[in-house]
Amino acid sequence: MQRLRTIKPENDLHRCEEETRGATSASDTSPAARSECAASVPTRAHNNMTYVFEPPARPAVPVAGSDALFPVRRIFCVARNYAAHAREMGHDPEREPPFFFCKPSDAVLPVASGALGALPYPPATQNLHHEFELVVALGQGGRDLTPEQADACVWGYACGFDMTRRDLQARAKEKGHPWDAGKAFDHAAPISHIFHRGHAPLLTHGEILLSVNGIERQRGDLSDMIWSIPEVIAHLSRLWTLRPGDLVFTGTPEGVGPVVPGDRMDGHIAGVGSISVVVS
Repeated sequence: MQRLRTIKPENDLHRCEEETRGATSASDTSPAARSECAASVPTRAHNNMTYVFEPPARPAVPVAGSDALFPVRRIFCVARNYAAHAREMGHDPEREPPFFFCKPSDAVLPVASGALGALPYPPATQNLHHEFELVVALGQGGRDLTPEQADACVWGYACGFDMTRRDLQARAKEKGHPWDAGKAFDHAAPISHIFHRGHAPLLTHGEILLSVNGIERQRGDLSDMIWSIPEVIAHLSRLWTLRPGDLVFTGTPEGVGPVVPGDRMDGHIAGVGSISVVVS
């Protein structure tokens, strides 16, 4: 029996149970094949398992204009997806394949429209930077997607910050280490409520603007992306199997810079919405 590439908990559970029963009576099925399928089927004892401690609630982001919540599975971020930002970070903006990093799902810090979110200044840094971005929320997933298939996966959009401990990231770069300490800390992903795309066409252009304490810091257009939204998602799907609930931070325009406690960040993306956050 071949290993299933796509896992859908309910449907594949029943399928695997049937295959297990069939394998038990089939003389030409190997013990390894039977055990592989059996291992993937939770037993009743499994389903009634008691955790050693109460599991944390699943991170979620409110949906604009609704009482619904968007459950967050993973957070993917694409680096240097705007040519001007690539240059300001000292890199060649040629159209090389995109590369990615991740933040933990519980790094989200939801901020309602019209509200002022509070971002605690993180420990172990003296150089916290803002990177304001369009966030794409996936309602479908898959592996090895075409850009056309990737387009259909987009459920909605949000405004978000890829907050960065720049000094820790710089040290990691120098040593060839992962960026986790610089990118994947608590509350590192402030995000607005998610706006459902519905049947609207994919966003391809629109102003993206950030001011700090009323002074403009970042300005660009979504059309300035080196890799479009469908291309970013398609590339991601070659590295990971994407699922509903995944968030994709699509890159930031030029003008990234430091913030300190007391600073207020106001971001706006045309066709999406706004977000306001104060560093506390």
